[in-house]
Amino acid sequence: MKIIRIRRHPWGGEFTAINLCGLVFARRELTPQEMNHERIHTAQQRELLFLPFFVWYVLEWLVLCAKHRDSLKAYYRIRFEEEAYRHQNDLTYLQHRRHYRYS
Repeated sequence: MKIIRIRRHPWGGEFTAINLCGLVFARRELTPQEMNHERIHTAQQRELLFLPFFVWYVLEWLVLCAKHRDSLKAYYRIRFEEEAYRHQNDLTYLQHRRHYRYS
């Protein structure tokens, strides 16, 4: 996983980092927990062969936006984010993570 420091995201928002195919674009240095969160996303992306991950992610976010009428709430309810947030503090999680744990 490679980290690229940026000043601001071109798509807006206050998010600290975004992971695109194992490249993490971050606005600041990441904590070990944030790094683990992004590593979990890299594992998710790899097991879905990248493109299907992003299609699923965006479609699920759109459905959840319609359901909750709140884009931030929808973001936190995306199954990939739920797994990453739930386990970001367990720095050994990826050593024992089973495949497809987000579904």
